Amino acid sequence: MVELQGELPTLSSLSTEPTVDEKATYTDTPQMRRRLLADEDEKPLHVNGEPVITSGKDVSKYLVDLRDDEDPPFTFRSIVLGTVIGGLGAALYQIYVFKPIQAGISPVFQLLIIYSLGVFWSSFFPKRSWVEGTRYEWIGPTLHFINPGEFRLKEHVIASIVASSASYGSTAVLNFAVQRLYYDTKIHAITAILATFSTAVFGYGIVGIIRPLTVYPSEMVYWTNLPTVSIFQALHFDSAANHKRVRLFWTAFAAMFIYEIIPSYIFPLLNGLSIFCLASQHASPGVQDVFTNIFGGADSNEGLGLFSLSFDWQYIGSPFMSLPLVQQANSWVGLFFCYIAITAIYYSNTWNSRSFPMLSTSLFSSNGSIYHQSAVFTRSNFQVNQTALDEIGLPALTGSNAWLGLAGSLAIGGLIAHCIFFWGPYVVSSFKHARNKTQPDPHWTAMQKYEEAPWWWYILLLFLAFFAGLISVLKGETTLPVWSYITALICGAIVTPFSTLLFARMGNGVATNQLFKMIAGALNPGMPVANLYFAMWSHDVVSTSIGLAADLKLGQYLKIPPRAMFITQIWGTIIGAVVNYVVMVSITGAQRDLLLDPTGNNIWSGQAVQSVNSQAVTWSLAKQLYGPSGPYFVVPMGIFIGFAATFVHWLVNKRWPYIGPVKVDKVMLPIIYEYSAVLAVGVNSTVTSSILVGLVSQLWLRRYHPGWYRKYNYLLGGALDGGAQVMVFILSFAVFGASGVSRPFPSWAGNPAKGNVDHCNGNRALA
Repeated sequence: MVELQGELPTLSSLSTEPTVDEKATYTDTPQMRRRLLADEDEKPLHVNGEPVITSGKDVSKYLVDLRDDEDPPFTFRSIVLGTVIGGLGAALYQIYVFKPIQAGISPVFQLLIIYSLGVFWSSFFPKRSWVEGTRYEWIGPTLHFINPGEFRLKEHVIASIVASSASYGSTAVLNFAVQRLYYDTKIHAITAILATFSTAVFGYGIVGIIRPLTVYPSEMVYWTNLPTVSIFQALHFDSAANHKRVRLFWTAFAAMFIYEIIPSYIFPLLNGLSIFCLASQHASPGVQDVFTNIFGGADSNEGLGLFSLSFDWQYIGSPFMSLPLVQQANSWVGLFFCYIAITAIYYSNTWNSRSFPMLSTSLFSSNGSIYHQSAVFTRSNFQVNQTALDEIGLPALTGSNAWLGLAGSLAIGGLIAHCIFFWGPYVVSSFKHARNKTQPDPHWTAMQKYEEAPWWWYILLLFLAFFAGLISVLKGETTLPVWSYITALICGAIVTPFSTLLFARMGNGVATNQLFKMIAGALNPGMPVANLYFAMWSHDVVSTSIGLAADLKLGQYLKIPPRAMFITQIWGTIIGAVVNYVVMVSITGAQRDLLLDPTGNNIWSGQAVQSVNSQAVTWSLAKQLYGPSGPYFVVPMGIFIGFAATFVHWLVNKRWPYIGPVKVDKVMLPIIYEYSAVLAVGVNSTVTSSILVGLVSQLWLRRYHPGWYRKYNYLLGGALDGGAQVMVFILSFAVFGASGVSRPFPSWAGNPAKGNVDHCNGNRALA
């Protein structure tokens, strides 16, 4: 990567043949580039001559190169590679949906595989030069179409965005899993295809309309994109410095690839090493129960994992090397409250918590047994049978699951208030810049030579998505009324800008699924399957919009023409929907019993489908459970409490911008609320290690070694992600049973055959 300091490099050595129509509004010269980098704001802190990256403007100025070689983005090679690796990424995503920790698919893993295949393709596939001057010269154009020569940056980016767009996953497929597991319903192909297409494409239409707000400005960074941008430029911008970075990348990738088999398969104790657990093996049963709840965490829903150390990178991941320190600091505050809240709720028996496991997203009867929901909801129309409900009784949530719902409501109210009160002026300013074409971001300005994707393209997408969804509602197994379907789309479109703003600026979003479940419960009482689909058509609009907006920002950083981005993302989204569905059918068939188990194990867990199902069921009984006389009335009220608390926060900020050393507007209540329940489900032994990674990267390296941080931090994180995830993908099908046959490693102290992996064996773990 070229360092953007001092005299900037010229473009005299680059290709000058344009590949798209150019506009006269921008001329790429050293003088123009220096002007673009000028800024009236105060310059960032420098350490040893290197800028300390603290904001989106710093990223645009100092971290991401403005270089644009104008190489063609679309090639036959880029589409083929993107399609193949997109299918692989979609499969990996769906595998992780059924794992104890839902990990994202690293874009680095995908771009590296694509790069390796692209270089191989360019070197060994037949080229036009092989037949020039021979009697076979007539096939030269065909050979050039198949192999246009050097594998360059933009076709690499196009292939990678096809792959990443395919890897976001779909709530539609998760709903199909719930129906297969809990309602014994086989979804017809037409419902699956149209529903997944509708949810994904509607989200993309919304993204296109709000891109002046969520993509163009400098502060819309999408921090988890930065490892990807760094690696793209390291691989394709040739220099001595990049040679060192590429060598570091492949060394770290290979080392993690080899190492990951140890914690994942041979020595899983490394994912949750706890001195407290090891010391409690001969303690009394009561002490073991407490230690398991507080310090255990290597298995799904085992405990809070306090002070456990994880050495399994697939669960730690590089996000903590990318997310800004202010976001991580707010999340640490939330985690502190999480330990206190869940422990206090359970041991004080709030919501009758002691009758159930401390951590679980399953539904229970009042006596602690699994709730018999199939007896309460009729199979013919998936609606509540009031007679059966009166006989069996209402379902109950674990205390941690109820707290998860309350914290989610607080976060939603806080998110809306924060965007209105703290970021309202920014929103107005962004749209003014877009209207006047005065956006100050240098990368946006450099993109003005390319034709923009017109607004009507995105509006057409909205109409296509609407009618695809309408057909699946009318002809499929959704039980959702048409008017409710339309309401769901409107709700998703309203919430999308708020969630995307938070994710773009902070690298972390707020789960809005619960908000839509509340609305669905009010509109469709006694209809859990209808609630599933209502939440899908509202929540998927939000979740896919965030992912697709992040890809648009990646395209802006790397100068991919907007029209090429449009086609690329649509194609990737379609691939992902198909592959997600196929893999879901395979895993839910092969691992059905484990996915229905409230705890699962350290390899497979049904926590995602259990959570979706339990919310759909409980919110379909909203009046009884969440109404003023219900046990969980405080959960929906959390939206108003969260909104009010953030409004008070804003008033405090107006009066006292600083309280001691703390800048009040850096306190992000939505993030604190979200993380205050993050340990309510799943494997929790990774928290301490994740915090340590964040401190080393974002505090020590970024502050005291900014040069190394800028050149290598994101590259190293991406390499570690890529190595770990390639190995996990191989292990999932080779030994973990994703294909139907498990081959467990022989048991030993580091891989016990019975009980929890970390040897915290309270709560009858050895029974």
